[in-house]
Amino acid sequence: MEDLQAKVLEYLGTVSKAKTKEIATKLGAKKRDVDKACSALAKEGKVEYLYIGTSFVTLAGKDHTPRG
Repeated sequence: MEDLQAKVLEYLGTVSKAKTKEIATKLGAKKRDVDKACSALAKEGKVEYLYIGTSFVTLAGKDHTPRG
């Protein structure tokens, strides 16, 4: 599980936010395993859930202010 958590954190470092289904697809993992990894990371304060019409996961504290 910790290996998957590390991969999730690494992937989220490359995007502003992502759905858990998208993360699972990119990592070649099962969605339910990514859901568990994200939940554990959220409890540790390393990721946050965003609700923008649907739920997304992002690195905790990442700035989502539109540029321009």
